[in-house]
Amino acid sequence: MTERHLRSTPTDGYATPTSHIQAATEQILRSHLPSASEANQGPVLQKNIHLQYLLRNLVQGFPERYTSQDASQPWLIFWTLQGFSVLGVGLDDQTKKRAIETLLALQHPEGGFGGGPGQAAHLLPTYAAVCALAIVGRPGEGGGWEVIDRQKMYKFFMSLKQQDGSFLVMHHGEVDMRGIYCLITVATMLNMLTPELLAGVPEFIASCQTYEGGFGNASFPGWVFEEDDPERDGSSTDSFNPSSPRPPLGEAHGGYTFCATATWVLLQPYLRLYYPSSAPAINRSALLRWLTQMQGIPAEIGGFRGRTNKLVDGCYSWWVGGCVVLAETLLGIGLGGDRRPEERGKGEEHAGEDGWDDVDDSLFDRRALQEYILYAGQHPAGGLRDKPPKPSDSYHTLYCLSGLSAAQHRVIPHDARRAEVLASWRGDIAKEKKCAGLAAPSGDGEILENLRREIFLDTLSWSEEEGTVKYVGGSGNRVNATHPLFNLTVTHSEAIMAYFYGQTLPVRKPHHAASTPPTGK
Repeated sequence: MTERHLRSTPTDGYATPTSHIQAATEQILRSHLPSASEANQGPVLQKNIHLQYLLRNLVQGFPERYTSQDASQPWLIFWTLQGFSVLGVGLDDQTKKRAIETLLALQHPEGGFGGGPGQAAHLLPTYAAVCALAIVGRPGEGGGWEVIDRQKMYKFFMSLKQQDGSFLVMHHGEVDMRGIYCLITVATMLNMLTPELLAGVPEFIASCQTYEGGFGNASFPGWVFEEDDPERDGSSTDSFNPSSPRPPLGEAHGGYTFCATATWVLLQPYLRLYYPSSAPAINRSALLRWLTQMQGIPAEIGGFRGRTNKLVDGCYSWWVGGCVVLAETLLGIGLGGDRRPEERGKGEEHAGEDGWDDVDDSLFDRRALQEYILYAGQHPAGGLRDKPPKPSDSYHTLYCLSGLSAAQHRVIPHDARRAEVLASWRGDIAKEKKCAGLAAPSGDGEILENLRREIFLDTLSWSEEEGTVKYVGGSGNRVNATHPLFNLTVTHSEAIMAYFYGQTLPVRKPHHAASTPPTGK
């Protein structure tokens, strides 16, 4: 183990509550580092107590303090189920059946899913419910997937669409980047993306990037800056220019930045097909710079913070640490195999730092992030947390484990896997697979079919890069790799998308292996 230089964050000599809590946090984090005699043993991921924590919540029910999460029931289910998946533990058929029935009871009669029985449909629980169904569901009767009402969900999505390309999170709700990510992700998985749904979305995403490089939660609507037109009643979009300048709302934030970046990656097939020239753009280099600058110094054990000058927090291990590979992909850095033509020349592979197997091309400190999660993120009673001395909770348990996965595994797009999937594509089946009600405008059927194919190929070409796994503390600490766009295992991502796109995926070759399927009961 290398020597640590735990120099505190420098101050300007003017004490504030912020500088006091920063110094106190660094002192607490130092106390969780091993002593010199323990350092060579390495940290241990206490899988058993974390599994017991998840199982206790699943079987006995959540503690009373979770009553505040009554409108987030699909999230509680998703955090728990995906926690098992990342840890490599499967579920018995009875538990899957109970989960499917509970989730489907939250489907709103007019489309989408609510946060609890009888609650209004909302984009965020819709994402959580569909992701949870990706884990426990399957094709066929009783498998849950057949019962997802895509036609009503699509109508619900369109009813939330705003003039500037954004979406409300629910009827009479607000615009929020998280909701847009949830909508685009669900529409991607369920084969529901259309030009009608995506119109204006790239322009809106681009308008939310701040001067720092990260993304805020929204931007001022473009119509705010239009000149008053007495002939226009506010319902017409004839004079609206979606690319008009719109200042972002709020500062760059890790959660919003992940959602914006992942959505931007998912939008690439649409941008290629529908914007042959003058496509909206984001500052990719500034994005990557901001993401890497959010990693804490050695005194913070390499955890990530979600905003400039804020405290490190375990959940940003995923929201920021897991987002780095997305930004690298947008820049064409370290892609598997030959880059696609539009990606060539946009980036160069970076040499790794000395001291860890001599080679590590990642643009964040993967070792340090794993140490933060293993030393500071684990609660002695089970589950994972923001930071000590805070308690564990379901949210931080999943996103710390997902961040650990992102630090252990490097999952990137591979041209070879994309070619394999393309060779197996069956367009006639895809057109017939539950596409009623999602038809393209007249004369646009072929380009819509191309869009669906490109979305499928791009999304399922992500594979773990051979020879890049890094396990701090040894292979016993291994967790499953997750898909960087969905935070599902590659296996679960492939299964639900293959079903809704009407495809049969080719078996992965060893160098394109997916995550180890969950095992056990």
